[in-house]
Amino acid sequence: MKNVYDVLLERGFIEQVTDEEPIREILGREEVTCYIGFDPTATSLHIGSLVPIMSLTHMQKHGHKPIALVGGGTALIGDPSGKTEMRQILTREEIDKNAEAIRKQLSIYINFEDEKALLLNNAEWLTSLNYVEFLRDIGRHFSVNRMLAAESYKMRLETGLNFIEFNYMLLQSYDFYYLSKHYDCTFQMGGNDQWGNIVAGIDLTRRLEDRKVYGVTFPLLVTSQGHKMGKTEKGTVWLDGTLTPPYEYFQYWINTEDADLERFLALFTFLPMEEIREVQKLKDADLNMAKTVLAYEATKITHGEEEAVSAWRASTGAFNLKPVAESLFPSSSVPRSGKAADISAIPTVMKTREELEKGIPAFELLHDVALCATKSEARRLISQGGGYVNGEQIASFDEIIGIANLDENNEIRLRKGKKRYTVIKVR
Repeated sequence: MKNVYDVLLERGFIEQVTDEEPIREILGREEVTCYIGFDPTATSLHIGSLVPIMSLTHMQKHGHKPIALVGGGTALIGDPSGKTEMRQILTREEIDKNAEAIRKQLSIYINFEDEKALLLNNAEWLTSLNYVEFLRDIGRHFSVNRMLAAESYKMRLETGLNFIEFNYMLLQSYDFYYLSKHYDCTFQMGGNDQWGNIVAGIDLTRRLEDRKVYGVTFPLLVTSQGHKMGKTEKGTVWLDGTLTPPYEYFQYWINTEDADLERFLALFTFLPMEEIREVQKLKDADLNMAKTVLAYEATKITHGEEEAVSAWRASTGAFNLKPVAESLFPSSSVPRSGKAADISAIPTVMKTREELEKGIPAFELLHDVALCATKSEARRLISQGGGYVNGEQIASFDEIIGIANLDENNEIRLRKGKKRYTVIKVR
């Protein structure tokens, strides 16, 4: 089996490593335990968490043991890394609720049966620490000068770094030491903004345990347009299907820019790299087929095959997608035939007959159904020719949409641009 380090490197996961050759050698020689921390500041993780999640999945597939560490204890402090201002401090009850939801969510991607992986919460050991003893036993190993040189702190010194956040590096370092001592964990992985924290944890473990441990960081992803991963006009793209429905999740991926397609297929699917590299040769309709495969495979991993097929059928009905050619991505299970379209997964808004009989100005309706964030945006969209009702371009921002626009199914289809639909039904 291929060394997992080379798999991660080939797929674009690796940004920085502490000791490349020893890491590759150890990962190819023995089973190792590795960990990544997840911040429980919401009830769901989002697309920005997928790189670390997928890395743990690759580690497990290659015979290693992942620890998914929910930061129930460190969340009480707040990680300043990559932030220009202090995070909102949550209550212990809020954090515990979020941590439990994230534990369940991670089980979708990682197999925790028979201790093949571990789900831990650092509140179990951090919240019971004695502060004076912690300062004496742990704090004395940290140089304030070195801490202030870390990017995570330097960035915040301009806007203000408070003392509670200053402690974060100590706590995350203690996590690595604790997991090394009690769970034989020798690898910590995380986003590139965590490099300073990871190196500090390696140093602390060496001082306290006289043990060599290692660190790997991932690139902090932005799209080729410079946009942060997982951010859309409608807000964050969550992994929880009740917050971001599978159809909308599918749409996020199918709208991938051409320049990002090969990279995203490598990071966010398990398709073989030899098939993914073929994207470099694709053009026009074949590129769109490849985006369909990305959307389908990413949705299948997070929401299951049934929801992926449903989202694919809905998109076929809305956008007349061509079936993916058999020769493209033969390892993918994406549907290959033009089965009957099903638009039931498209977002639906209910309106009363009375509302539709009265009629609603187009710009107000586009805002009301959340196709546009503001009424001003809706006006601009329509003036630029990007608003549609039942496939016909909306002529003016104040065009009245109502009962006369109902089709044979008693529905009205609104569209923003090429790929964002909402269906209005009568209740």
